Amino acid sequence: MNTKNYLTPTKRYKTLVSAVHSIYRLVNSTFELKELICRLSRLVCQIFSADSCMIVLLDPTKKYSILRCQTQGSRRIMHDKKCIISVRVEKKIVKNLSSIRRDNLLGMPLVSEDIMGMIVVKRCGEKPAFDRSDHQLLVTLAEQAIIGIRNLQLYEEQQKIVLGSIKSLVTLLDIRVPQEYTHSPYFSKLVVAIGQQMHLDPKQIESLKYASLLHDAGKIDIPLQILTKTTKLTPHEYRIIKKHPVRGAQILRHLQILKPVIPMIMHHHEKFNGTGYPSRLKKEQIPQGARVMAVADAFEAMVYGRPYRERMNIADAIKEIKKKSGKQFDPKVVEAFLKVIKKVRSKNYLKNTAQ
Repeated sequence: MNTKNYLTPTKRYKTLVSAVHSIYRLVNSTFELKELICRLSRLVCQIFSADSCMIVLLDPTKKYSILRCQTQGSRRIMHDKKCIISVRVEKKIVKNLSSIRRDNLLGMPLVSEDIMGMIVVKRCGEKPAFDRSDHQLLVTLAEQAIIGIRNLQLYEEQQKIVLGSIKSLVTLLDIRVPQEYTHSPYFSKLVVAIGQQMHLDPKQIESLKYASLLHDAGKIDIPLQILTKTTKLTPHEYRIIKKHPVRGAQILRHLQILKPVIPMIMHHHEKFNGTGYPSRLKKEQIPQGARVMAVADAFEAMVYGRPYRERMNIADAIKEIKKKSGKQFDPKVVEAFLKVIKKVRSKNYLKNTAQ
């Protein structure tokens, strides 16, 4: 017997409010589309006491899925490759742009101007069939889900535009600055790997990635005769070089989406003991991302060398990083770096370095 049919209006209202609140919290605490879809499918299963929930996102032609996640008990199955819509129920939802309620199956299109996907919920065995209140509840939850999905899709599109702009800036910098003075193609990967080893959250990792690509943007204003100098810099030339973090921050400050990145770029030459530049910050005063980049930056300068500095072998470079832990570098970052470098020493990252 479907005991839900005997719920009082007050209890039904409380159930609806609780479910909507759960979806709202989920949508506003998830910043990655795949994660949102997976968590949403699991939550819908719980709300409806269902055995299965499939959430599908469609490509513009509506003939293919581009992302689908199914929660079935404790199992979660994710497909993020383009796949033709072949299941009859799914095809019917797409074609008719309408929901389906059939005994133990409830399907709902996700529509924002046009259909963008669907939710299909199933119950098995002796569980009660879905009723009108289930249908209305899914309509309400779908409206919340659509907002969250669309916002993240727009955010991902924006990120692609930003990343394209960053790549253009990096290309311009590479043309302007001699290759010997730029970082290897693996510098950004090293920075990100250290951040992941430190268990930074996805937003911090994303900012680290952008900062690692743009941290030397200020060098675009430094005269070439100084950038290409192979002998010791004069005090005046060194003062010019030291201005590049501030100049880089000034160049990028107009890009609102890079706001979290600016402090990392500004302070990646600070030292843990407060003797760095431009602001002589120390310890936790230095932005965490800047502390991460400081270690990776120094390591690359040692193992790849510079025209004014000979290469150092990997073992000696690691020893130097350890030696300056707590002085030039944050000990926690050094600890994470040492774990990361063990994993990548045999990989492509160090193939072109001195051994």
